Amino acid sequence: MVEGVELRHLRYFLAVADELHFGRAAARLHIAQPALTQQIQRLETLLGTRLFDRTSRSVALTAAGTVLRERATALLGHADRDLAEITRIGQGGQGTLYLGFVPSVLPLEPLRAVRDFRDRFPLVDVDLVEGFTSHLMERLATGSLDMAIVRDPDDTPGTETVPLITEPFVAILPADHPDANRPTITGAELATNPFVFFPRIAGPRAHDRNLSPLLESGHRPHIVQEATNWTILLYLVAAGLGVTIAPRSATFTAPNTVRIIPLAETQATTSIYIATRTGDTRPLIHNFLTLLPAMQR
Repeated sequence: MVEGVELRHLRYFLAVADELHFGRAAARLHIAQPALTQQIQRLETLLGTRLFDRTSRSVALTAAGTVLRERATALLGHADRDLAEITRIGQGGQGTLYLGFVPSVLPLEPLRAVRDFRDRFPLVDVDLVEGFTSHLMERLATGSLDMAIVRDPDDTPGTETVPLITEPFVAILPADHPDANRPTITGAELATNPFVFFPRIAGPRAHDRNLSPLLESGHRPHIVQEATNWTILLYLVAAGLGVTIAPRSATFTAPNTVRIIPLAETQATTSIYIATRTGDTRPLIHNFLTLLPAMQR
């Protein structure tokens, strides 16, 4: 843009170009007619060309004015859209939210908030990133994620967590296991079986929390096979390769060839957390948090 030309100059010009009458244009802009005339003269001086042919009886666009009318309309339209976009970004209504999650939260309420968020803020792209709790917390701390929904996370510098849901653990056995029809089972009794389980790199706290019904009884499991998600682990149990302990919600899609048994003699629980970077007060983050029911209490 020519130095000195401002958006208001273009708006004043378009008002006169539409009305072809300085008085009516001034009234439309809610400014005095002499002030409007002065601003149009200023614009003509800056551009070095006349924009209007004026007589005592008429106002008409010059050839340069005709072209400027078309271009100014486009320029102001782009400016309005760009400024509105900046406002939406500043208010958290546009942009991209990078949200990490652990697969075991899929049946639970927190991830369902994504649909509500997309409905309320359709101009925000939600990029979902699945992973282990430990990996998601690392990515959150380094800034490649905005938020993460995780299970029993370890303390990670630069992040903060708020619990959302707490649930019990259950035992998962093959349907043909000798204990498959029992009403309850203890961690000590499970410890005599081969185990299928997550690797410890998924998150040390989550790993030990999940095994706490055994560890509380003074036993450690013999882990014969590791897998990266609950679906695989449940089917490994179904295939008779071992037993496992899982959060109750992780069993919602279990095959009918396993048996889910409540654990006795333990008060161990597991919790889902929403994790954010410490001090991150961006509206984008706030807007998502307000849709999580637990965050509103």
